[in-house]
Amino acid sequence: MADNKFIAADGREIVLKTEHLCIQFGGLKAVDDVNLEIKKGELYGLIGPNGAGKTTVFNLLTGVYKPTSGRFYLCGKDLTGKTPVEINKQGIARTFQNIRLFNNLTVLENVMVGLSNQIPCSLPESILRLPRHRKSEKEYKRRALELLKLFQLEEYADYLAANLPYGKQRKLEIARAMATNPSLLLLDEPAAGMNPNETQELMDDITFIRKEFGMTILLIEHDMRLVSGICENLTVLNFGTELAKGETSSVLSDPAVVKAYLGE
Repeated sequence: MADNKFIAADGREIVLKTEHLCIQFGGLKAVDDVNLEIKKGELYGLIGPNGAGKTTVFNLLTGVYKPTSGRFYLCGKDLTGKTPVEINKQGIARTFQNIRLFNNLTVLENVMVGLSNQIPCSLPESILRLPRHRKSEKEYKRRALELLKLFQLEEYADYLAANLPYGKQRKLEIARAMATNPSLLLLDEPAAGMNPNETQELMDDITFIRKEFGMTILLIEHDMRLVSGICENLTVLNFGTELAKGETSSVLSDPAVVKAYLGE
């Protein structure tokens, strides 16, 4: 029987729950008492001015930082204090503000790296390329090609990642994150550096991911057209604390949010 703590009022499962999440660096509270509840299949936005603590929250959720206090749960499992590898295996994947691809690997190989957390082979089997390893490698190549096709990247499979146009590098990073089979996808400013056409294509891709995979998504973004176009609910951070939260249109029209973030 599911813990009622992880069931929302409408009966949906709460995929991500943070309780009084805090981190302090010396005398600076970078994140202070952040409480998120994101339901299964929800597309949730985390916004705020530069330096508000948004990426720090992502770093806490992925094990890069360990919280000073507070806890966070994925699908009811307490992941507080786990390593990045453990958290990824449990089902949280992310992208970064600055694209982090393996530039000297091909597009296909980048996605296959994302699949590596599901490889059942032992290290000796992989080093010696024993039959089970070869069989697994063939299967992961097939699955990687399927993902590339979903993201309209299959024609670039043999390109070096470094040679892709910027917008397609962003798509590849998302495809690689999806290869880890996450329950929760964290997107850190995916539209940064994109032109309007690329941003629209990204919006379509994110909507597609949510629909095709039933994916739960937490999005950091400064492009308010993108945020208002796809996010159901928002939390606004300012100086590491929650300034406002709720339904997107209500939050974006909140005078405190307009003053702190969007401008008078």
